[in-house]
Amino acid sequence: MAIYQIVEIGADVLREKAVPVKEITPNIIKLLDNMLETLYDANGVGLAAPQVGVPKRVVVIDVGEGPIELINPVILESEGESIDDEGCLSIPGVTGQVPRAARVKIEALDRHGEKQIIEGEGLLARCIQHELDHLEGILFVDKARKTYRV
Repeated sequence: MAIYQIVEIGADVLREKAVPVKEITPNIIKLLDNMLETLYDANGVGLAAPQVGVPKRVVVIDVGEGPIELINPVILESEGESIDDEGCLSIPGVTGQVPRAARVKIEALDRHGEKQIIEGEGLLARCIQHELDHLEGILFVDKARKTYRV
């Protein structure tokens, strides 16, 4: 496995809409493995493929409950609102107050091509929405009501 370099704000790939994964190949499995290793190395809770320079709809998340791998994720339902601080591995030294849905339900494929339904609230819901925004070329600073240098 390998640790990828995380691209930072200003890189074109962070503003592109990521393309769907058509087939889960050994390269996609390797991407998932390396993204997880990169996430843990950076002490993050979520990482989208565009953040490592790969414009594909692939996300890894671990909010402390074990790794979640999402291929071609789609939000099915969202409800409520929560405003909280967010940061991003691609925007070091900045946090912001970002409004998000308090609860989300998503559908995605796992590494075996099996459809999975995941429901999240709290940090998991926030992380899912943050990472799915990356797949659309949206950064948290675009939605933040206020940002702070840390």
